[in-house]
Amino acid sequence: MDPLVNQAAKLRYMSEGQYALPLVVRTPGGAGLGMAAQHSQSLEALFTGIPGLIVIAPSTPFDAKGLLKAAIRSNNPVLFFENKLLYLQTGKIPEGEYVVPIGVADVKRPGRDVTVVALGSMVPLALRVADELAQAGIEVEVIDPRTLVPLDMATILRSVLKTGRLVTVEEGTLTHGFGAEIAARVAETVPHRLKAPVRRVSAPDIPIPYARSLEQQAIPGEETLRTAILSFFESAQAG
Repeated sequence: MDPLVNQAAKLRYMSEGQYALPLVVRTPGGAGLGMAAQHSQSLEALFTGIPGLIVIAPSTPFDAKGLLKAAIRSNNPVLFFENKLLYLQTGKIPEGEYVVPIGVADVKRPGRDVTVVALGSMVPLALRVADELAQAGIEVEVIDPRTLVPLDMATILRSVLKTGRLVTVEEGTLTHGFGAEIAARVAETVPHRLKAPVRRVSAPDIPIPYARSLEQQAIPGEETLRTAILSFFESAQAG
């Protein structure tokens, strides 16, 4: 932590730009493999409050390769979070050279009714839920920030202005989770356009259990996200 937080993150600022620190730290994270509390954490949000660090969390092979290339070319320290379950994911990768720009979110699925901002391994989960709800006439827009710092709030705000509803979903814990930051920025910027309070889906504030049955209860699942999305419309009907 000292080399990252006290040195790498601050060297460029403290030297008035005389020094750069082109450093990329790749680190796996996430639960779902029965690796117990010490090897199942999602620590992305922990580092987003350290000025000077770039924080990346890709969800697809295309984004992982393109963002890693961008990270290597950056003159700033980058933390590159790789969810372990996503190592098994496959996808098309261009044969030619390409780079995914840092600080640009991606709309993985367009929709008109609800905005879901999903991080890392929660992106494919959100897409599955969105496909299911589309059959019931609910169109969910799924946004993948891809980089947490710098954060592309413009893309998120455009989506919320269209849908009026926001759900954040992440594998990290609820308290001080990254979803709280997104919710706060939306509430500060376009509160009058929200049709309902923001819903946050995350892991509970506990270490991830070793027992597989308890681990699965701790990780946000499709049912939890589906319930959060449907609650918007249940509230509207009740009102």
